[in-house]
Amino acid sequence: MSRTNEVHAPGTWFSSIPRSFEEVPIDTANGNAILTVEFLEAAGSLVSLFDVIGGVGLAAVKSDLTGNITKVQERYNKAPAESQTLQDLVRNELKSGQHKATEGLLWLVRGLQFTASALRLSLNNPSEELNASFLGAYKAPGGLSTHHGYIIRKGTEVAIKSGVPYRKDFYNKLGENQAEVNVALEKEVKALENVVTILLQFQSTPEAQWK
Repeated sequence: MSRTNEVHAPGTWFSSIPRSFEEVPIDTANGNAILTVEFLEAAGSLVSLFDVIGGVGLAAVKSDLTGNITKVQERYNKAPAESQTLQDLVRNELKSGQHKATEGLLWLVRGLQFTASALRLSLNNPSEELNASFLGAYKAPGGLSTHHGYIIRKGTEVAIKSGVPYRKDFYNKLGENQAEVNVALEKEVKALENVVTILLQFQSTPEAQWK
């Protein structure tokens, strides 16, 4: 899908990405089914946001997101007819006795939830530095830190504290007009939060379990 000005204001970073989460179709009449290809395009676009942030503090998170996108993409490539929606991809992979992509999607959603939470904290607290927003999201109840062991958790906390650049530098990279940047960021975060909520709910159901 080509970028349209109606989705995000031109001149912001969001207007340049291949697909935003606002452009991910959700079939509310079919159990909130989410189209796989469009989701993966949006997830890949969001990963590039970590390049905008810069620094080394979130390098591991970016790497994990990229790796898990690849796992889901590989399953889609292997069985596209059975994987048109993320929900069907999971159901059909589990029926085949495999769970590589299903587990990859689980971790991908956790990473996206962390990203959405950090950006939400940043939006809601304009005086808060970016590393504080990401650290708050990481350590939040039910956040990404709860799925990490002690060593990884402490290492990630140190990396975020010391390796995430200043807030003003990040927001300036998103666009010159900060009012437009805030509007575009709010739209994207809201859409991402919605997708994450839908997928978390699905992943909690028996049909999405492999253990």
